[in-house]
Amino acid sequence: MSYYAVIFTNELSEDTEGYTEMATKMEELAKQQPGYLGFESARDGLGISISYWESLEDIKNWKENIDHLEAQSTGRNRWYQWYKTRICKIEREYEFRRGT
Repeated sequence: MSYYAVIFTNELSEDTEGYTEMATKMEELAKQQPGYLGFESARDGLGISISYWESLEDIKNWKENIDHLEAQSTGRNRWYQWYKTRICKIEREYEFRRGT
């Protein structure tokens, strides 16, 4: 089964007040959206967040969510120095887990 990943790479600006709270709120809101499959993120200077979706339509609907639009606007105007969004189709996956 194929699915999609939205890879959001960013660097924060100096003004991050309220950022962590909004990021948590957006993650919780995304989980409630049709087609949502999961989320992973890491930050060590550079931030990388990946959300997984069943379809391109689900991604489009999430991008157009009114609360998400507000967070995007605040991010551009305040929190991010820069960002890049990539949308990829996942055709295959495999993993390794020690002890399983």
